[in-house]
Amino acid sequence: MENDTFLSVESLSFGYNPGRLILKNINMHFRRGSVVALMGGSGCGKTTVLRAIGAQVRPQSGRVMLDGTDVHKLDRAGLAAARRKIGMLFQHGALFTDLSVYDNVAFPLREHTNLPSAMIRDLVLMKLHAVGLRGASRLMPAEVSGGMARRVALARSIALDPPLLMYDEPFAGLDPISLGTIAHLVKNLNAALGATTMLVTHDVAETFRIVDYAYVMSAGEVIAEGTPDQLMASTDPQVKQFLNGRRDGPVPFHYPAAPIAEELGL
Repeated sequence: MENDTFLSVESLSFGYNPGRLILKNINMHFRRGSVVALMGGSGCGKTTVLRAIGAQVRPQSGRVMLDGTDVHKLDRAGLAAARRKIGMLFQHGALFTDLSVYDNVAFPLREHTNLPSAMIRDLVLMKLHAVGLRGASRLMPAEVSGGMARRVALARSIALDPPLLMYDEPFAGLDPISLGTIAHLVKNLNAALGATTMLVTHDVAETFRIVDYAYVMSAGEVIAEGTPDQLMASTDPQVKQFLNGRRDGPVPFHYPAAPIAEELGL
């Protein structure tokens, strides 16, 4: 099945300080054409995994293989070429506020291709049509809703038809209708592009409706993996606490501290 794997994270460990690892021996595999979720509580290392894949941080050990290439061994030109294979949807969209909806989607095409203006126009309108916003092309980001802005960002992330799509908390802050719309688009666009999708999210219910496989992280480690059905059937207390949103469980409410009576001098 190795030839079926587009992206793999292999025995990867990383920390900003040598003595304090954020990621600890991470192993993940993403099959071509699949939608895979990376889940876990805030601060567990999910976004750092994305940064390692994009070679924004360099691991202390392990490697990231993107379409058969170790991204951390690439020179500057090679890394730029590898990053063009990745479409990134940042948390909250991260649109250029001084550019129109049209120009936001056109930006990667203008930066990374030598296509004529007429072809760029056609491609931008096609991408906006795919997310239902062709009619909003002349609007500015401040003139569209949060859900619409996220769809514009989604159109921008697929502008170059990348084989890998990475979404960082695409459902954060959305109303139920917008959330359902984005989830539907993530699944359908992945199928239309024949891409591989990595979805970093907290939203269990909506995510499990669209993903093929998921990894659950805690404290920088992968604590569980499997299909949605397999994870929902897990008996691991930490996995059950996260998936069911329970306050009490292995993940404590209080950050480690001395007894309060001791600190207050009682």
